Amino acid sequence: MTVPALSVLAPPPLVLVIVGGSMAAVKAPPVLRRLRERGAGVRVIATRAALDFITELSLATAADGEVATDETWFAPRPDAQHLTLARADAVVVVGASADLLARAAGGHASDLASATLLSVQGPVLWVPAMNERMWRHPAVQANAERLRGWGHHFLGPEVGAFGSRGEGSGLGRMAEPEDIAGTVLALLAPPAPRDLAGLHVVVSAGPTREYLDPVRFISNPSSGKMGFAVAEEARDRGARVTLVTGPVTLPDPPGVEVVRIETALELRDAVREAAQAAQIVVMTAAVADYRAAERAGEKQAKVAGDVTVTLTPNPDILAELGQEKGGRVLVGFAMETHAGVERAAAKAARKNADFILLNYPTREGTAFGGDDNEVTLVRPDGSAEAWPRLSKREVARRLLDEAVRVRAGRTTDH
Repeated sequence: MTVPALSVLAPPPLVLVIVGGSMAAVKAPPVLRRLRERGAGVRVIATRAALDFITELSLATAADGEVATDETWFAPRPDAQHLTLARADAVVVVGASADLLARAAGGHASDLASATLLSVQGPVLWVPAMNERMWRHPAVQANAERLRGWGHHFLGPEVGAFGSRGEGSGLGRMAEPEDIAGTVLALLAPPAPRDLAGLHVVVSAGPTREYLDPVRFISNPSSGKMGFAVAEEARDRGARVTLVTGPVTLPDPPGVEVVRIETALELRDAVREAAQAAQIVVMTAAVADYRAAERAGEKQAKVAGDVTVTLTPNPDILAELGQEKGGRVLVGFAMETHAGVERAAAKAARKNADFILLNYPTREGTAFGGDDNEVTLVRPDGSAEAWPRLSKREVARRLLDEAVRVRAGRTTDH
């Protein structure tokens, strides 16, 4: 999950990062940097176990400040350090271990991290990292459930590889720094408006795969992050959301109906069916323009020399939705490397879209798979608004703001 940079007009929030004794402690410096990039102030506590995995210097450099430890807690000082640190607006526990969860759930105060957690008034986000067998143990689950009962929040763990000694993969990998920073700052953000309550929003996301034979396919590197951000923003604003997504590695967003597809034809059927009862349709999916004219039923053997593959066009899903639009708000995405606004405006008019967001895939930091995007909103009449580089969640917020305005204008006109 990602959020926008915080407004320079608002006082910056202070986030306390507690680093637990896990191999994932090495990801703490990127978390600190992501928080600072988004305008937050940071403080750091490193447990004794954390310092077996990462140095104080690495943490201090990323935080641009001192690292609090059990040694600094017991050193002569004019304040009660755990009470001072507990004044942070939010706390995130990075690389939360089974031991740290147990101490917090048991109300212990024998170390700086546990004592500080007993004194915190703001939201607390736990980001676990441990072996799957440990995470699933009833004692660990009971401790996590007790903390949830006190109002604490959890992010992950996720499925993936963990450890460095061949432990393998499973449920236990820590969430990525960008998602951690986004989640903790989202806990401090004002509640999203409920302006989509009672509406059905359909979003397409990710790539499609067009198979040449059972194992070879044509595709693209779309990560699906933009569409998932739109789905999550719409959900948080009260909408019932259907997310139709191609093959991506992102987990299903909670509270969202997810339909998994592979091919453009499958995407077309799923979106058109879901759109029948929708008021807003947002097409972020990177749909392959072509598919094999004839898909081989068996894996084709490699042959010497060139191979010719006959392709046939995939249906223009956005145009089909435009023909059937009715009172729905229809939003598309386009990628151009030159003459972008003119082409996007023509595309919006031709396909009966209310507006199109124009991507710039060759610009640094906005390529496939990134957490940020830089787009221009283009309307069928050629009017355009260039947005600065923003997190994809902020792009999603602005997109839905515009969709709400379009829908309100349409309702007023009728």
